[in-house]
Amino acid sequence: MSSLATPPSPVRRATPLPPEQRRAAIVDAVAPLLIEEGSSVTTRRLAQAAGVSEGTLFNVFTDKDELIGAVVSATVDPESYERALSRIDATLPIENQLRTATELTCRRVIDIWKLISRVDAHHHPAHRPLPDSPALIALMTSGRDRIRIAPTEAARHLRALTLALTHPMLTTEPRTADDIVDIFFNGVGA
Repeated sequence: MSSLATPPSPVRRATPLPPEQRRAAIVDAVAPLLIEEGSSVTTRRLAQAAGVSEGTLFNVFTDKDELIGAVVSATVDPESYERALSRIDATLPIENQLRTATELTCRRVIDIWKLISRVDAHHHPAHRPLPDSPALIALMTSGRDRIRIAPTEAARHLRALTLALTHPMLTTEPRTADDIVDIFFNGVGA
């Protein structure tokens, strides 16, 4: 009886992603590692976190600096924040809508701060005023009967209040979204 070995199946590679999707997938995968280890992380560790080889990493990004810059750009890009704000249920009372918006804003402030505090200064975004948030302005417009200033100004005030009361460099004890919305609507007077 002859024993014929079954030839091994060829290793199948995953379907290649289009360049922009591969780039975005790598950026998403390495962001937590950059927050944890900062700019000193090795390209080997970055490639492992992304589930790719170092060669693939350098086919997508010129060098580690470009990858770190892409992570910072993606983190500060307001697109996903705006999408999340625009998905807030408009049938909820305005206080609930603003509570959810404040939670999203708090999370964004913390996420950006964690990353920026761990990467080299030359990766920090340019200092400029934050652009207005169209989705937050829309929320304020829907609650126009509860605010006494223009929706754009109300949105700026809520965002500034949220930043001031949650940013780790500005407060030792971050306030909750409930507290921030209460202060926004009722102030601090007795």
